[in-house]
Amino acid sequence: MGKQDIQWGIAPIGWRNDDIPEIGKANTLSHLLSDIVVAGFEGTEVGGFFPDAETLKKEIELRNLKIAGQWFSSFIVRDGIEKASEAFHKHCTYLKKVNAAVAVVSEQTYSIQGLAQNVFANKPTFSDEEWKQLTNGLHVLGKIANSYGLKLVYHHHLGTVVQTLEEVDRLMENTNPALVHLLYDTGHIYASDKEYMPLLEKHIDRIKHVHFKDIRDNVMQTSKENGTSFQSAFLAGMFTVPGDGGIDFKKVFDKLQEHNYCGWIVVEAEQDPEIAHPLEYAIMARKYIDENILN
Repeated sequence: MGKQDIQWGIAPIGWRNDDIPEIGKANTLSHLLSDIVVAGFEGTEVGGFFPDAETLKKEIELRNLKIAGQWFSSFIVRDGIEKASEAFHKHCTYLKKVNAAVAVVSEQTYSIQGLAQNVFANKPTFSDEEWKQLTNGLHVLGKIANSYGLKLVYHHHLGTVVQTLEEVDRLMENTNPALVHLLYDTGHIYASDKEYMPLLEKHIDRIKHVHFKDIRDNVMQTSKENGTSFQSAFLAGMFTVPGDGGIDFKKVFDKLQEHNYCGWIVVEAEQDPEIAHPLEYAIMARKYIDENILN
């Protein structure tokens, strides 16, 4: 396996934001997909504003693009696995129709990522019983994903119960590797733990999907000092594309290569498109990848 076994994508979040719908709402699907082609990426993930599966499939095929996956907010602990399973079946049905590879799952019970709370200090936690509910529930969802030919990849995320390396450790130790895989997000683990290599090195055999998100250290430090929310931090410019922040993506990529990673690497950076021109930053990311990672 080698560089040819990796597909490079870029997420729609640089054009339009699901959490704050008014951001970038003028950017249409056609605009987004055409920009992705111009920037030289092979595909994207499904955004909240995307159309029905048949319409999307036609649009991506016209541009020779692919769909990597889509985010799924699970509420296993809050609502129970039966309700989560019902929603996840619909999610996987859509993804199978557009020939996606993964279903990105993040448990949102008690999440503060959409609230006006200090994301650096007020993250939620689970009791031992709630952890058991989560891991048992993820096994159920993992079986569902497998039945659709998809991989469930769990997204560790700021402001949620599974954010730190210690929490990822616990999740991995208590889940079946055949059912629950890991999405490795450079930006989220760096913003959480100020390190990004330990998680990669420790759990590389479970990683089946990757997000390349960079961090502007000065903005992160100011956001921490001000005790800002997740949304305020990204609106202030904490996240950016690879090569525009403090993360060494060559180091990350070389480690992935060393362990024969194959699958998607998706550039993802929550930014305000009025400030960070989406196509400009997509081209910037592609240039950095070609000149600094693939060389």
